[in-house]
Amino acid sequence: QVHLVESGGGLVQAGDSLRLSCKASGRIFNNYALGWIRLAPGKEREFVAAIRWGTGSTYYRDSVKGRFTISRDNAEKTVYLQMNSLKPEDTAVYYCAARLATPSDSQGVMLNYKNYSSWGQGTQVTVSS
Repeated sequence: QVHLVESGGGLVQAGDSLRLSCKASGRIFNNYALGWIRLAPGKEREFVAAIRWGTGSTYYRDSVKGRFTISRDNAEKTVYLQMNSLKPEDTAVYYCAARLATPSDSQGVMLNYKNYSSWGQGTQVTVSS
């Protein structure tokens, strides 16, 4: 089991940037995938971005492409989400999650939060207009 701890959330203005961090403990193998999922009040969970631990391949939902960047530091066992040009609609609790992935997993599989078994406690991101 992988234990995940998020940090870096906060209150910012529209157009600002934030970087979220997700520190993993336990063994992370190259066939793991980690990602960020967000939950806003009154809305369904949205998978924001995912990354394959071994290859570094990344996946994004369309609404954040060009604004958000997911990356990982293997030595620190940390995944980051750099969020630029933030919008009020990005306001949500952001969760880090992990799963065992296969090389053949499609983008649809990678960006489905139901496939992720280990979750962090979440960090709040609030973007004011």
